[in-house]
Amino acid sequence: MIERKAAEKILQLAQSFKAVAIVGPRQSGKTTLARHCFPQKPYASLENLSTREFALSDPIGFLQQYREGAVLDEIQRAPILLSYLQQILDESSDRGKFILTGSNNFLLLEQISQSLAGRAAYLDLLPFSIQELTQVNGALDDLNTLIISGGYPPIQAEGITPVDWFTAYVRTYVERDVRQIRNIENLFTFEKMLSLCAGRVGQTLNLSNFSIELGVDQKTVQAWMGVLQASYVIHLLPPYFKNFNKRIVKTPKLYFCDTGLACYLLRISKPDELVQHPFRGALFENLIISDFLKNRLNQGQRSNLYFWRDSTGNEIDLLIDEGTKLIPIEIKSGQTITPSYFNALRFWRKITGQSGGTVIYGGDEGQIRSDGMEVKSWRKLA
Repeated sequence: MIERKAAEKILQLAQSFKAVAIVGPRQSGKTTLARHCFPQKPYASLENLSTREFALSDPIGFLQQYREGAVLDEIQRAPILLSYLQQILDESSDRGKFILTGSNNFLLLEQISQSLAGRAAYLDLLPFSIQELTQVNGALDDLNTLIISGGYPPIQAEGITPVDWFTAYVRTYVERDVRQIRNIENLFTFEKMLSLCAGRVGQTLNLSNFSIELGVDQKTVQAWMGVLQASYVIHLLPPYFKNFNKRIVKTPKLYFCDTGLACYLLRISKPDELVQHPFRGALFENLIISDFLKNRLNQGQRSNLYFWRDSTGNEIDLLIDEGTKLIPIEIKSGQTITPSYFNALRFWRKITGQSGGTVIYGGDEGQIRSDGMEVKSWRKLA
């Protein structure tokens, strides 16, 4: 098994809360992690038809089997159980009694807030990070291959060809998960929006453009974007505009939680196709930003990631808000360090009076410059 960085945090949460919910996209490794962290607990998958029918028709009888606790997998398939779990947890002083997993952030979070408030801790698990992929032989040998493969465990750990796996994944996602989150009738148009999102990786979100191209109203586009966020397909990076004037961009930027899925939707299936591809820079930026997000979520914390751009085009690709300071990061896909890599950081230092700054690039060598700026290879994010 590939050790997950979230394991330590999950075990810690289980010592403080009566239940722990592990949520994330389908096939991100939630079940494997839960069973690895709690091998002594009984396991029940609500994806299993007979198990689910028992839970839905007789939730009290179903839970009586697990009075001592259990790992309940894909809990969003039987959300009625959460109401009954509330009483069981209230009657017990045991910590880490139930471990819940779910592939649907929106539904599960809503149910937890209603039924298990104060009783359940909550952790998001995304596909493998670069740090975790250091355990997979060959996973970090080639940057273009990594971008196309992404971090999903079946691809990285089981060796399934990305295009084959994502073909099945998208079909399952669109036909099953999307219907479960929201009753979308026009699945063809929704699938088209998926591809449009891939073509806008790293760009500010423009609902009006989506509306025009899809032929649906903006409210529908906004609702569908919520579905993509709730099911961990996309991540919207918010702009940072505190303590700045009104001439700052205040629209989020669109990224995918996994670059492999974005490449599949862009019909990029081979590393050679990515070398001169116009989206290579945006996809590399996506890779780095999603990796920072994964590392943050693996610690059980909310995202503290932003970008900054003013109306004249000056931009910082990534800002990490540490509370007392902001850490600016520029992301460059090139393999050769050039003076232009530092332009945005110098501008940022000029308007903020802050020092430091980091460039993460597609090469292998690192540098620490005399002016306090650092150049770091993407391989060293681990």
